Amino acid sequence: MSPEAGPVAEPVADVLGGHPVVSSQLRMHGLVWDVVTEVVRLPSGEEVTRDLVRHPSAVAILALDDDDNALVVHQYRHAVGATLWEVPAGLLDVHGEDPLATARRELWEETHHHARSWAVLADMCTSPGYCDEALRIYLARGVDRAEGEEHPRHGEERDMPVEWVPLDALRDAVLAGRLHNPSIVVAVLAAVAARSAGWTTLRPADAPWSIGPRALR
Repeated sequence: MSPEAGPVAEPVADVLGGHPVVSSQLRMHGLVWDVVTEVVRLPSGEEVTRDLVRHPSAVAILALDDDDNALVVHQYRHAVGATLWEVPAGLLDVHGEDPLATARRELWEETHHHARSWAVLADMCTSPGYCDEALRIYLARGVDRAEGEEHPRHGEERDMPVEWVPLDALRDAVLAGRLHNPSIVVAVLAAVAARSAGWTTLRPADAPWSIGPRALR
């Protein structure tokens, strides 16, 4: 029988450190990510086999105006057969590019806006059961429309709508089960919680990223 659960001593934090990899075999080299099969030795000595997706990781941006309206996009996602409301986001697929620089670029490319103030809102692992994708969500404020020509769009982003939606309306949509993209769900709920704390929980834009992209580990 498991010991009775009790209060956890602060701070609550994930524990870094992996178990020994006995073998690793590349199964598929994809356009964005790879699939590998690895045999891992657990502390008990038991060896388990796991199929993993190796992902470059990504950033997402919750951009707010002075009235707490959020800049969101409406993008088709073929994997789930639906068009989802999302916050601007993008892969960390430019070698050597700082994550904050990627976030600034993605905000401009997807919405043609820039921001004067940046902070870390939340960090997450999107699907840690099988994928090593790490996602950093930034809060961007002091948002203005950029000058000059817009970034050319292709594929699903070609006719992607960009809208301002009240943060509270997004919160209600998340809790009602009308929004499903994990980036917007975490970003909106984290922003509502941070706002209720007077934004004192925000971390600097260059805060350490403990379980971050493989390139930063």
